[in-house]
Amino acid sequence: MNQEKPEILCIASCSIGLEALLLDELRELGAINLKETISAVAFTGTLEVAYRCCLWSRLANRILYVVKFFSITSVDELYQNTFNIAWEQHFSPNESFSVDFRGTNKFLDNSLFGARRIKDAVVDRFKIMLGRRPSVDTKTPKLRLNVRLNKNRVQLSIDLAGESLHRRGYRLASGPAPLKENLAAALLLRSGWPEISMRGGGLIDPMCGGGTFLIEAAMIAGDIAPGLLRGKFGFEYWAFHEAPVWESLVSEAKARRVIGLKNLRSDIRGFDIDPKAIEATRLNLEACDLDKNIQIAARPIDQIDAVSKEKGLLITNPPYGKRLDDLNTLRPVYRKISSVLKQNFRGWRASVFTGNLELAREIDLSPSRQYKLYNASIPCKLLVFEDIRSKSEQIRTRLATPPLPRELGSDAQMLFNRLKKNRRKLNSWLKANSTNCYRLYDCDLPEYAIAIDVYKDMLLIQEYQLPSHLEEAKGALRFENALKVVKNCAIDWKYRVLYKQRVRQRGLRQYQKSDDQAPIILVVEEGSAKFEVNLTSYIDTGLFLDHRKLRARIASEIKGKSFLNLFCYTATASVQAALGGAESSLSCDMSNTYISWANRNMRLNNISTFAHRLLRVDCVQWLNSDRSINKSFDIILLDPPTFSNSKKMAKVFDIARNHEDLIIRCMQLLMPRGTLYFSTNFKKFKMSEEITRQFFVRDITNETIDYDFQRKPKMHRVCAIKNR
Repeated sequence: MNQEKPEILCIASCSIGLEALLLDELRELGAINLKETISAVAFTGTLEVAYRCCLWSRLANRILYVVKFFSITSVDELYQNTFNIAWEQHFSPNESFSVDFRGTNKFLDNSLFGARRIKDAVVDRFKIMLGRRPSVDTKTPKLRLNVRLNKNRVQLSIDLAGESLHRRGYRLASGPAPLKENLAAALLLRSGWPEISMRGGGLIDPMCGGGTFLIEAAMIAGDIAPGLLRGKFGFEYWAFHEAPVWESLVSEAKARRVIGLKNLRSDIRGFDIDPKAIEATRLNLEACDLDKNIQIAARPIDQIDAVSKEKGLLITNPPYGKRLDDLNTLRPVYRKISSVLKQNFRGWRASVFTGNLELAREIDLSPSRQYKLYNASIPCKLLVFEDIRSKSEQIRTRLATPPLPRELGSDAQMLFNRLKKNRRKLNSWLKANSTNCYRLYDCDLPEYAIAIDVYKDMLLIQEYQLPSHLEEAKGALRFENALKVVKNCAIDWKYRVLYKQRVRQRGLRQYQKSDDQAPIILVVEEGSAKFEVNLTSYIDTGLFLDHRKLRARIASEIKGKSFLNLFCYTATASVQAALGGAESSLSCDMSNTYISWANRNMRLNNISTFAHRLLRVDCVQWLNSDRSINKSFDIILLDPPTFSNSKKMAKVFDIARNHEDLIIRCMQLLMPRGTLYFSTNFKKFKMSEEITRQFFVRDITNETIDYDFQRKPKMHRVCAIKNR
């Protein structure tokens, strides 16, 4: 058993407006106990987690190790509290340092004076304890001390990053007013680039300047750590630095870069009317060795069109203008952006980042989302357009929808409007994702406790069982009204309507057929895969829509590898793995119904069940039996039920109690560099501390929530687990 490693308290700083994104990123990197504040996120984790954040954070400015918090009532107390810290244990007097001090209060109204008192305390401590002192270097120090004063409270930290993390190391040249690299990464994340790149969609920046969007996009799509090119980090001069841990993370990141670029499917291109900007981009691409993965050319925006078969993202940061003459010059530029989008990029997503909303109004499109951010000190907005049609065209479409009968009332009108809005927002995503099965509505309005899924031309309405305290008659009336609203929409959309009530299933009921309705069986598409769904016979349809992105993730990582799918249900993940190039797979489930269904899914996709085997077995028993000995897999998907007392299982299964044994046994079957994806729908699930001690566990839930489920993101929880 690995010895438990101590946790440290850290602060990750960022630009205003990026805190929520940064919190999600840090959680995925293994940080725990996260707390969002203004321009920062506090967290705890091992030193390895702190290193990983320095290497992999695309959004943070700095990762600060908190040495001490203390309160002061005078400048002398600031000095004395700092002097009392054993600085000689943190760094050598041979290393230079600097102090970054921010904040003032009633008795300390000058931050430079505050920095000087911190410096004096540190230097005096070294002279008394060691007889010699470190030098102060305000330009290129080896170690930076970071001090934040808020009223009378002081936070004193060591900057593990050194230079700001936005300095990736690739910017040798730039155009006018370049974006910071971590801001560019944030804009790409807000624009949905990770999802677009995962399905092979392209990216275009028609005004690429120094190529920041292009490089950050390639790093995201190619699984490249943004810190790989940096020469040094602050922690390398810190006495508690663990070089073997850091070197292991760098080696892992280098290996992931090679694999990521090999699997990179996105066509990334940059254009600019200025040849000097293209030359600057070329130098930067060569500096990060991405010149073969990104194409650039000097070309005006009106000579650019879509470049990839998959729908992609056009993202740009056009000039803002400061003077009235600038505005008059730039209005045609923004109009041209609008016309090029409408002519050449229907079905694509477009994102425009601008600090001038007056100019943005020249774009004749309605943004589906807007984000307030800052470019340095300039207040800006990211406008995301998912419906590349003119405002007048969108209005005509809305007016053409048949009106809702008045007698249904205002609540029904709200549902009617919400369904139209959801469908409108999903349209461009659907075109780009090549799927005809998705979630349209999921209890968005508390008055209507229903879920609506689309399967080809069928709207499946599932009524959740009403809480016991609600009147049955009132609930029945609401559902009747909801049904009328959906049918009204279905007429306009040329869809059929089917409905059923969801109730909690116990024992074997989830496996038993319903005799209430004749089977309605369809074949639906998810990317290149085809799946059989049964909309009436069982509580579930045979396809967990909320796991779509997890299936896509596995497919993108599995080429030439082996895959184990435990509690496989209808083996949809195995189908995607096989289509993604898996060398072999084994799918296990104890249900004859599901194994037969899985076999039909394999046949639908012309997949050989010799290489991709199906096994009806109790997965828990199989894991603990001789049949699993000497087997190993590159990727394992473990998606057990929350609870089961099926007669086919040897014992009652409870995910809260049994997950630790299951995961440990799966990790014994995993290749050294493999990944176990553990998924659960149990809302109160808490990972065993033993698992987090033995293995590296990363919560990737947010990465597995697709666009149609973002309104209700807690459908499931997914962790990626690797050997330490």
